[in-house]
Amino acid sequence: MIAYLNGRLAYKSPAMVHIDINGVGYEVQISLNTYSRIQDLEACKLLTWLHVKEDGHTLYGFFDESERSLFLLLISVSGIGASTARMMLSSLQPEDITRAIMMENEKMLESVKGIGAKTAKRVILELKDKVKKGKENPIHLSLPVNNTIQEDALNALVTLGIARNMAETAITRVMKSDPLLQNLEELIKKALKSL
Repeated sequence: MIAYLNGRLAYKSPAMVHIDINGVGYEVQISLNTYSRIQDLEACKLLTWLHVKEDGHTLYGFFDESERSLFLLLISVSGIGASTARMMLSSLQPEDITRAIMMENEKMLESVKGIGAKTAKRVILELKDKVKKGKENPIHLSLPVNNTIQEDALNALVTLGIARNMAETAITRVMKSDPLLQNLEELIKKALKSL
């Protein structure tokens, strides 16, 4: 088992990187979440998981342990393979997937390409207890901490089943056009309209 790779990024794309380690290039499949964290780096350390199949070996890379742990939980669910789990981590932030499982938000999971109603129910059923056990830290939001209206609006939009990154973009767009807006309900309505 290869636990991690630490080296120079010889090639980067949103789905795959080549890591050069002492002249040996490793091809590593990544999620958009990981790509967003490493896109400006020249070298990095990626935690890995090796998927061995009859027709080949595929190495999956993750920026941090929480993403790798969630990936391993997702592939433990019947009907979810490594590529589907990677698609989930590319479509939603790991925190959003965890939140959707804990809140039994099937619609959010169904928003991922390849996840239908039955699979979303199965993910929630099989992972809810496991996610609760491992979830000791509160969910961190990337919006400014001092603006609780934006945080509340983001939580509301995510609860409605909107992907976190889309919700953040919509809230930022509304706040730029109306920086004095202090009404939570109005912010949520305007953000929904701008989606």
